[in-house]
Amino acid sequence: MEKPSLGFFGLLWVVLSIFQPVAGLRPLRERASSWGDEWLVARKDENEVGPFSAWNITGTYRGAWKFIQSSNTSSRFPDFKKSSGNSVLELMTRPTKINGVHYVQGVMIFHDVFDNEPEVGRVQIRVEGVYIWPFRQLRMVANSGREGEFGQEEDYIFSNPYHLLGVFSSQVFQESPRDKIWKSKQSPITDMDKHCNVEISAQISRVSSTQSDGEHDRYYLEGLMESPSADDDGDCFSPMLMNATSVNIEVYYNKAVNYTLMVTFISFLQVLLLIRQMEHSNTQSGAAKVSILMIGQQAIMDAYLCLLHLTAGILVESLFNAFATAAFFKFVVFSIFEMRYLLAIWKAGRSANNGEGWEAMRRELSVLYSRFYGILLGGILIMYEFHRYLRPILLVLHSFWIPQIITNIVSDSRKPLHPQYIIGMSLTRLAIPLYVFGCPHNFMRIEPDKNWCITLGLLVSFQAAVLILQHYLGSRCFIPRQILPEKYCYFRKVDQDSAHATDCVICMTAIDLTQNSNDCMVTPCDHFFHSGCLQRWMDIKMECPTCRRSLPPA
Repeated sequence: MEKPSLGFFGLLWVVLSIFQPVAGLRPLRERASSWGDEWLVARKDENEVGPFSAWNITGTYRGAWKFIQSSNTSSRFPDFKKSSGNSVLELMTRPTKINGVHYVQGVMIFHDVFDNEPEVGRVQIRVEGVYIWPFRQLRMVANSGREGEFGQEEDYIFSNPYHLLGVFSSQVFQESPRDKIWKSKQSPITDMDKHCNVEISAQISRVSSTQSDGEHDRYYLEGLMESPSADDDGDCFSPMLMNATSVNIEVYYNKAVNYTLMVTFISFLQVLLLIRQMEHSNTQSGAAKVSILMIGQQAIMDAYLCLLHLTAGILVESLFNAFATAAFFKFVVFSIFEMRYLLAIWKAGRSANNGEGWEAMRRELSVLYSRFYGILLGGILIMYEFHRYLRPILLVLHSFWIPQIITNIVSDSRKPLHPQYIIGMSLTRLAIPLYVFGCPHNFMRIEPDKNWCITLGLLVSFQAAVLILQHYLGSRCFIPRQILPEKYCYFRKVDQDSAHATDCVICMTAIDLTQNSNDCMVTPCDHFFHSGCLQRWMDIKMECPTCRRSLPPA
């Protein structure tokens, strides 16, 4: 069949614009320049800002889809049960020789589609069409099918846009997307045939400047998606409404880079805090007071963050350097400093078994590493299987101070953690989850959860407050004395008959036992020392300096 001439379409446009205005479309205010290839309208300067300038709609769009009816009423896809979901649209446009027409290619991804197949819950289609920018209308076609069922690229992407003009020209001038939506609501839906096509008609509008990010324009797309069968015997699936808003990629990248800088800075602070804490507990006795479970849990959290940022960098190639830097610093935190501290605590806790030899020590060390990496891999599997409960899992992970609180109570430890380490680690551990789930404009576009953020903040703050009270008031300060076991008193009274002049073996000076004061401490094995000398000694070793017997907590 011979194609109608473009001059005919130009004449048709003039007649329609004068005698029959199209609903939902703005009247053209420009004169037609010729009746040849430039049949729509005279080209204006595309850089000119005006109501009919050529908007560059190339980019990524995020939005939602839903059926016009309450659900899909067609029988072609019986598993197409969900009535609404999210969608992502990638568009790339380029001008053509025809004024007012841009050629469009892209990919559309529909999420949350198949109710009975949660693992394959999305549909991906390749689309192509034309963007009639004087009318702000987008018309596209595609073949339907699940992701991975498409043929070669040349089967559905065409390099020549002119074959599409005959398909869309009459629709552009006669119907607006709002008219098509109204007609679809009124028309009955019949059974689908085996072969389906996809037709998309949408209207483009610019987002107001108050909602835009920075100086870059953002656009809003609203339209209808239909799928008639090949032989016009019905629809393949019920018509659906779609809307999407463009994503400012440059702003998105800037936010992502700023986030990685924040993670890098936080990792650097955590390294400084770990060094400060390791200096605070650099003795065998000081390291033995620190809970190995507390340090291990924090090391596992940093390992997860390292893997997460490295995976994000691999998925988004343009941001690989930024995310790889953040992942590297997290790797340094957990693999060098925290694992080194973990080994120091483990070694301090097995001081009584040092005489067993290297083989026994190697076996115990192998058990320690196997437990650590076993818990690390098991946690990954648990979070993958129960990813719907990610927020409760994060609350459990951020209960990392609880093992230290329990250790302080059980062993009656004296100042195992430095206050700067407690406060600094609590704040730095809160920074990333509060950004992800609390920042309204985070680059991951996760909806803020105010209640969860408050719960997380209160949980970590309560744990830190308990540790600070234990540091200054004693590890059992909040437990009633009636239920506490009897504690040995180093300042017990000395029998005056047995009192005699003696020397402190620590400072090698005489101790005056005739005066009943706090200057003298007595061990359970009846050895006498200056109070300051024995307390400093107990910070290093919990053994009697004279007979090497174990000493109870002071």
